[in-house]
Amino acid sequence: MSDFQHISVLLNEAIDALNIQSTGIYVDGTFGRGGHSSQILKRLETGRLISIDRDPTAKQCAEERFANQPNFTFYAGCMSEIRDAVAKAGVEQVDGVLLDIGVSSPQLDDADRGFSFMKDGPLDMRMNPEAGMSAADWVAESSFETMASVFREFGEEKFPGRIANQIIKSREIAPITTTHQLAAIIAEAVPFKDKHKHPATRVFQAIRIAVNEELTELSKTLEAAYSILKPGGRLVVISFHSLEDRIVKNFMNNYAKPKDLMPDLPVAQFVEAPTLKLISKPVKASDEESLNNPRARSAIMRIAEKLP
Repeated sequence: MSDFQHISVLLNEAIDALNIQSTGIYVDGTFGRGGHSSQILKRLETGRLISIDRDPTAKQCAEERFANQPNFTFYAGCMSEIRDAVAKAGVEQVDGVLLDIGVSSPQLDDADRGFSFMKDGPLDMRMNPEAGMSAADWVAESSFETMASVFREFGEEKFPGRIANQIIKSREIAPITTTHQLAAIIAEAVPFKDKHKHPATRVFQAIRIAVNEELTELSKTLEAAYSILKPGGRLVVISFHSLEDRIVKNFMNNYAKPKDLMPDLPVAQFVEAPTLKLISKPVKASDEESLNNPRARSAIMRIAEKLP
């Protein structure tokens, strides 16, 4: 297993939000390096934990850390496969689901994974480097329209067309295969630099989201997690940028409000009661945690409980 360390964001707050019962069954849908999972296991007696991750290094970490834990099960796959993971463990419903969305610190720190432009490495960015299209392939094959759209929508980039055009010009000269190559191309295309942010930041985020289909994956996971929650079960989600948080917020609000089943009628007569209850306001990291772990600065945790 790699030596790259990961500090779980909002660790204590997330564990408290799950409202763990010692006999309950819980799912950590984003195992990472097991920070949240280890704390959940400490609070279980006869309960069980099912953890999920598609990254092979996460699987290796789980096997090394929790091999002797009889109440721990690891499922190698996407978090959207949560229903399959639970069924494979012989379970139908669970008492809580925790999702810590996005790329982990070890993935960012490992140059060979190609997530970050801070260190030069192969342009990969796949959560599971053994499956799917790499970022290098995506950059090589995507049209101008696709790239510009992705940079605009997933990266909220101010100059999506300029950057897409520069990538196309550059790839006609030579394949773009490393993180530093791509970062330099983006920097050259951007006319105005942000003093506090590298010009490649938004585009790297956008490509990563596209390659891993992260937003689609999140939407599927939320619906699947909701379907397996017991009444009284908690759904706890930590996100790190506005695109993710908007999906989580809208999902929870949709189930937390009464639904008018026949909205065309002048007076609501057929109303479906809420099936989720929002627990507290969105939780953010403390100043102390943000100082000690810069990744925590953008974290937002939302909590919902399934109603009977």
